[in-house]
Amino acid sequence: MESNILIDQCEAVRINKPMLPLQEIERSLTKTYKKDIFVPFVKTINLYHLVEPGDKIAVGVSGGKDSLLLAKLFQELKRHNKIPFELVFLAMDPGFHKANRNKLEDNCKALDIPIEIRESEVFHVAGKLASDNPCYLCARMRRGFLYQAALDLGCNKLALAHHFDDVIETTLLNIFYEGQFMTMVPKIKATNFAGIELIRPMMQVKEKDVIRWIKHSGIQAMNCGCTVTAKKTSSKRREIKTLITSLRKDNPHVDQMIYTSATNVNIDAILGYRNRDKKVDYNEIYKERSK
Repeated sequence: MESNILIDQCEAVRINKPMLPLQEIERSLTKTYKKDIFVPFVKTINLYHLVEPGDKIAVGVSGGKDSLLLAKLFQELKRHNKIPFELVFLAMDPGFHKANRNKLEDNCKALDIPIEIRESEVFHVAGKLASDNPCYLCARMRRGFLYQAALDLGCNKLALAHHFDDVIETTLLNIFYEGQFMTMVPKIKATNFAGIELIRPMMQVKEKDVIRWIKHSGIQAMNCGCTVTAKKTSSKRREIKTLITSLRKDNPHVDQMIYTSATNVNIDAILGYRNRDKKVDYNEIYKERSK
């Protein structure tokens, strides 16, 4: 089961320097940012078996800071890894303004990312069907579109650039606003698209390190390019970001504790859980434990 809270990535990072030469940008991933970015990326792949021999992986490239980094990480992995796998860099134009479409294409060209762009009308449809809060519907539609496009390209996996902060924010969003403990997972089979699996290789990479790399590289990444909500971000997600920042002042490791909690659930100390579509309450748990 996947989280009900989807990601809104409409925040951009301001860069006040020209882009570094491509070789320097690529080299920085295995030098300057090896410990904070490349190592956790590879660690996640190895820990959860996200890349296997014979895979053909569609890397989702939205044009934002996270997805541009993911694309470069996969290129670096392919250069150094002995596992035979193929890559396709897949982008969707959901109805970008021309300037955003140009920025996506220009960045991919400058970063030597051979992008495959598919057209859609997601922004228009989401804005029409859910004008008050289109972000959730938009995210679902974009995900479905990418699944189908990846399948059309012969891929068996779709890689998305959700990072550590996305994971812990989603965990708290589900607790506070959905009343359930549910987080992002490293891989999941698509529910409505047989033959393809979603993977999240950046889920142990922290957003602050993504921003450091982007600023160091001078990459002018785009925001989500949304024509419906412009530069607004999810107020709920912004509240959670603010809360975590505040908690970190007293406990510098609070974000890691939130992440670790999802790997350390004590099944003997919960009031209930859901197994697929079946809800198991505490009385059933207690009865089973007492046998």
